[in-house]
Amino acid sequence: MSSFRNCSGFASVSATGRVTSNLALYGNVHGYADGQEQRPFPADETLDNVVTNLFATLSDAFADTALEPDVQSLLWSLCYLFHRKLDGIQRLLDENESKQRSAQEEQDGSEIRSVQLEHLIDKGQNLLEKHAAFERLRDHAAAEYEDRTGSAWRPSSGSMVSRRTMTAAVVDSRDYISAKRRAETEIFLPKGPKVAFVGGLNFNDHIRIWAVLDEVRKEYPDMVLIHGGNKTGAEAIAHAWAANRKVSSYPFPPNFTRDGKAAPFKRNDFMLEQLPSAAVIFPGSGIQDNFADKALKLGIRRWDCRDKSPKGGR
Repeated sequence: MSSFRNCSGFASVSATGRVTSNLALYGNVHGYADGQEQRPFPADETLDNVVTNLFATLSDAFADTALEPDVQSLLWSLCYLFHRKLDGIQRLLDENESKQRSAQEEQDGSEIRSVQLEHLIDKGQNLLEKHAAFERLRDHAAAEYEDRTGSAWRPSSGSMVSRRTMTAAVVDSRDYISAKRRAETEIFLPKGPKVAFVGGLNFNDHIRIWAVLDEVRKEYPDMVLIHGGNKTGAEAIAHAWAANRKVSSYPFPPNFTRDGKAAPFKRNDFMLEQLPSAAVIFPGSGIQDNFADKALKLGIRRWDCRDKSPKGGR
């Protein structure tokens, strides 16, 4: 093993020597047993600073050059890089959960089975923390993208053992899986009153839409916006409003592959199944009229903006 003498006179192991030593002792290059990560995750402030510096470096380097027109697409790709990494971590989380469930069923009260499960729990918890770190990177990158381009960033695509043999590790594993499910649910169905928004593809009065949504938000300060998911028109404007106002926004696009021509109406039903506290309806077609009629029958408070004078809060 290569080494050298440092100023104190003691031998110091080289980087290569340290790697080979760790491989021999632990079977990995990092120097911790059982392949489990022991190093701390970066602080939130560190993650934020990394993203800010990346965006600043990329933007400043190409400013006033022939590559400046390409900066926005490069910044978009940087956001997408973190987003794709999250997808990969999520797959590992799902795989880990499956292994934990199998390990739970194999529990026989022995120490070996319990230790195996504990290792899976540790790995799962590490993956949860890693997911949180990359989620922060992605979200901060999206905020930087909006600040620098004026546009909201959106990805191009985008979700029994016997009690007698239930050791402490099994209980911890079940807690872990429950926590994972809760975390996933809270991302897609966050707390707060839901406000449903629908509007046509050809309705583009952004001033009116923003004014009405601001009015609705006064009634529901912690609102969550759910909308039809159109990429243009009223629903795209509502999504932009939500991004600007830091309001959680979730699209419910119609599934034409599954539902065919009935997809927009099936989508209406699915949105209403979320039991929104209020509904905002802007001009469109029979799809929006269908939604308005069903919301009325369900007794949902409506801001009906299909004529010139919106009837707020009926």
